[in-house]
Amino acid sequence: MRPAQLMTILDREFTSASEGTHTPVMLWGPPGVGKSEIIAQVAARHGAPVVDIRLSQMEPSDLRGIPFRVGDHVEWAVPAMLPDAERHGPAGVLFLDEITSAPPSVSAAAYQLILDRRLGNYQVPQGWAIFAAGNRQGDRGVTYTMPAPLANRFSHFEVEANLDDWVAWAYASGIDERLIAFLRFRPELLFDFDPAHNPVAFPSPRSWEFAHRALQKFGDMPDLLLGSLQACVGPAAGLELHAFVDNLGKMPDIDAIVRGEAAEVPHEVDLQYAVASALVGRAIRVKGSPDALVVHGHILDYAGRFPLREMGIMLVSDMHRAVGQQLFKVPQFSNWANAVADIMLYEM
Repeated sequence: MRPAQLMTILDREFTSASEGTHTPVMLWGPPGVGKSEIIAQVAARHGAPVVDIRLSQMEPSDLRGIPFRVGDHVEWAVPAMLPDAERHGPAGVLFLDEITSAPPSVSAAAYQLILDRRLGNYQVPQGWAIFAAGNRQGDRGVTYTMPAPLANRFSHFEVEANLDDWVAWAYASGIDERLIAFLRFRPELLFDFDPAHNPVAFPSPRSWEFAHRALQKFGDMPDLLLGSLQACVGPAAGLELHAFVDNLGKMPDIDAIVRGEAAEVPHEVDLQYAVASALVGRAIRVKGSPDALVVHGHILDYAGRFPLREMGIMLVSDMHRAVGQQLFKVPQFSNWANAVADIMLYEM
């Protein structure tokens, strides 16, 4: 399931915790696909804390607590890491990460916590949602088969990499527009993991964020940039991204396009992707400003000039996801929409 759909599901599961209808959710997926990020975004959207427990690093007693004697009885000290309404707040996310990497003795200790929302005398606060994540057995990670009693305590979803969802996240997160353009140009490289070869560095949503950081840190060091990109996303993808970035000197003047001045549309497809991504970035920067309608209108004018109309549709679609309904108020929008109506209707 694509990340945008999972965000909606997890959002509803979070709000259902306080209503007493919450079902614990298990996210499956290969390394780097964005499982932890999706959960973090849901919590951030609600301004809620996340208690992240890495079960692969736990002993059974870490969850159950330590026994101590009280008179003729033994009681258990509740671990401080478990959610507490007074210390953490009335609502939040209990995130059991790397659950498939936990030894059976630890996962068994989590059974009652997950299904009954309690562990001995400890009770998970009502407003807290329980989410978990882990790798599949074929992903070459350290994994154990999830026992049937544990699996039956979750609803299960598999996370798939989706370029449109990643692009929307990337624009909102300030990811380098050159990198966004490259992945629009080479979408198959968003996630390219072959567990049979067990690569050290490989393209994934997480490693492309690392590549973004490398561009910021080593962009002015030509002798180090290629190696730093390859260290993040692997030798082949790093080399392609480096060549793509080097070729961007042939781009038209983005400032001139934003000002509404005449500017050529490049013939090279890779440069067209780069121009489109750069213009979406400019649209985001002026969002909410007095110049927004004018700038967005100039970008729509340029979008209609791409020889391949699908390129303009991609640009406007990304811009709409980034700036929202305000785009429909731009005077040029209706002209652009009429010009591509035949393609849009055909695709629908």
